Amino acid sequence: MNPAVNFVDALHNESFEDRYLSKRITHQSMIYDHGREKESLNGNWHFGIDQYDTCLRADWYKESYEDSEGRTNPMDFSFDEWETMTVPSCWNTQGEKYFYYEGSVVYTRTFQYGNRGEERVFIKFGAVNYDAKIFLNREYLGCHKGGSTPFYVEVTGILKKYNRIIAVANNTRKPSQVPTDNTDWFNYGGIYRDVEIIRLPETFIKNFSITLVPGSGFSKIKVELEVEGSNRNGLGELTIEELGITFPLEVSDGRASAVIDAKPELWSPEHPKLYKVKAVFENDVISENIGFREIRVEGTDILLNGSKIFLKGISAHEESVLNGKAVTEAEIIENFTLAKEMNCNYMRLAHYPHTEKAAKIADEMGIMLWEEIPVYWAIQFHNEATYQDAENQLIELIKRDRNRASVIIWSVGNENADTDARLKFMSSLAMTAKKWDPTRLVSAACLLDHVNHVIDDRLAEYLDIIGANQYYGWYQTDFTNLIKLFENSKPAKPVLITEFGADAKAGHRGTADDKGTEDCQLDIYKKQVEVLGQIPYIKGTSPWILYDFRCPRRLHPITQDYYNTKGLLNADKSYKKPAFYVMQDFYKNINP
Repeated sequence: MNPAVNFVDALHNESFEDRYLSKRITHQSMIYDHGREKESLNGNWHFGIDQYDTCLRADWYKESYEDSEGRTNPMDFSFDEWETMTVPSCWNTQGEKYFYYEGSVVYTRTFQYGNRGEERVFIKFGAVNYDAKIFLNREYLGCHKGGSTPFYVEVTGILKKYNRIIAVANNTRKPSQVPTDNTDWFNYGGIYRDVEIIRLPETFIKNFSITLVPGSGFSKIKVELEVEGSNRNGLGELTIEELGITFPLEVSDGRASAVIDAKPELWSPEHPKLYKVKAVFENDVISENIGFREIRVEGTDILLNGSKIFLKGISAHEESVLNGKAVTEAEIIENFTLAKEMNCNYMRLAHYPHTEKAAKIADEMGIMLWEEIPVYWAIQFHNEATYQDAENQLIELIKRDRNRASVIIWSVGNENADTDARLKFMSSLAMTAKKWDPTRLVSAACLLDHVNHVIDDRLAEYLDIIGANQYYGWYQTDFTNLIKLFENSKPAKPVLITEFGADAKAGHRGTADDKGTEDCQLDIYKKQVEVLGQIPYIKGTSPWILYDFRCPRRLHPITQDYYNTKGLLNADKSYKKPAFYVMQDFYKNINP
């Protein structure tokens, strides 16, 4: 028998995903959307678990309710009779039966669209974990990979008065992905950031960046602008009224670049000054609040606006008990307020890009940020597709936040073994970060040599700051070896202790030798800060971590119970552990 006779594509084609993966949504489709008017598609979406990927296999998006002769087809779905799921949210927090689910989920909703004279229309997804395939009105628009960065699909010409949008979200952990299949945090799923419609003129500003010119004595501002549309030549304008700037921008072949003399008040944690900046080209206008500052290294010092600083920090995951990764603005403000109460001027946003709202709020509140992509642990460093995924996430993050004064460090990864393949992979990412943004520092949270007790990582050659994770007194149980490590190390660059700490179940007491107690954590913190404050090349710390967070790897029933309990607060942030006050006092008294 000819095998094609009884081959049913939806049942037998195990390469069903290839046709979807071939149409990728990457950083190249991003548009600069800060300061633009948007219409929200948040709210109630219909939602169905699709464990076997039948939607993709059987082309549900085509909604083929009848055959070619008008007879009714049997359907395995009924979009508008499914239950509803709030967008944005993580499905794990929306029902107990979904808590540990990993796999494909189909989201869909209908919406009306009325043309108001715009000529280009885009839909933005703030983040979908991890893999998202988007359909509109029976058309496939593309696939985005990377669960923490935004992506944009153009829907010009596809929109009708009544529309159906479908998003297939899949949070399945895979070894080839970034992050890989083994991490130390909870694998939330869903459309967990905003979904928005953006209406634009036919010719619009696609990319926009503005910054102090490094080394200019804080007296020059550089602006770059990219235009997309039929008119790629003309005259735009930059306006900063408070600085008395109205500057013409000559756009040639879609691009403009200018350096402008200016003396802005400089942004800092103590004085988070922001200016209203407006960029105009033809009928398109961008208007937002932007701060100006300079960050650089000199020897083993970190300089903000020419003055030495010590990064008084704390690490944080993007998580809350109620909302998972779909954190609210109130929760972000709460986290920064707690950090400031601890006398922090800096926060490490680990281990993936947090919401863009965090950087905007940090701009306003005066918190410097480390932003990171999830090149975490044992990534497939030999896999070119994995590298392209990581690089795309990095560029998406840089494009998204490069105008945020609060962001001072791009991190290309965390805790990877120093192999030749890893060195090539991560050094390439570091060089990519410098190419796309030469005004910020590049780092990575590196593992240390715990055999010889020395800071030693070949990647350091490509970094501006050496990030160092160390858990002496906890995983490295002999604390005295920390002193040996610093004595053995003579780095020529500043070192940032990106992690240290110990588990402590809130309210669980014991002796300093009882692992998992507040008393053990307190003892380790006291020993750590006593040593760290005396090492001249250490220019900051961000202990692990602000508050406890969910983690399926942590199974100790007394001290963990499926949480990483290294937080200085408990999971709902209602209780400060004693070690919180150790850091508060340390940061109050430490000087650059």
